[in-house]
Amino acid sequence: MRKLLAALLLAISLPLAAQNPNLPPDVQELPTPVATDAKGKIEVIEFFWYGCPHCYTMEPMLEKWVKEQPKDVEFRRVPAAFNEQWAIAGRVYFALESLGLVERLHKPLFDAIHRDGLRITNPQALAQWLEKNGVDVKKFSDAERSFAVESKMKRSRAMLEQSRIDGVPALMINGKYIVPAGQNMLNNANRVIAIERAELAKSSAGKK
Repeated sequence: MRKLLAALLLAISLPLAAQNPNLPPDVQELPTPVATDAKGKIEVIEFFWYGCPHCYTMEPMLEKWVKEQPKDVEFRRVPAAFNEQWAIAGRVYFALESLGLVERLHKPLFDAIHRDGLRITNPQALAQWLEKNGVDVKKFSDAERSFAVESKMKRSRAMLEQSRIDGVPALMINGKYIVPAGQNMLNNANRVIAIERAELAKSSAGKK
């Protein structure tokens, strides 16, 4: 009986022991890690939506933060498609990405939506904005409907489900930790990156 009780107590204590006590209180550790693409680096993914005012407000600070990160941190954006309206915005992002236009047009598109009232769910309004910004509308439309973009949308939906987030902006660090929106979002991300960097260094040392 004592052995059974001891085994039960150990089983109950295991999930608690697995939690990292150094994590900021707002950060959530995923029970099942999400596969990452940045092998050998610390991957930071921002889940966002072009229509989100909080994502728009965060963008200048996030852009500055990304530029300050060391070379072992790899950042990328993933549009969150919680519904079909959000999915339209996701296809716009991936189409721009496939044409190599994200770096030039990501911030201007955000400005157009939140400052100028552009509705990217209106194909005609979006086409006029793209044309005004020197984009070949036919090439954009072909990219938006392409198999490559649909594949990225499928992958982004799977990642969104695996991440268990219920709002944006949110950061996922190395497929293990979710840093939700908030005043301390980027500071919390820095702390988690430092924790993950130490874990990776320890793992590398153990393999030698």
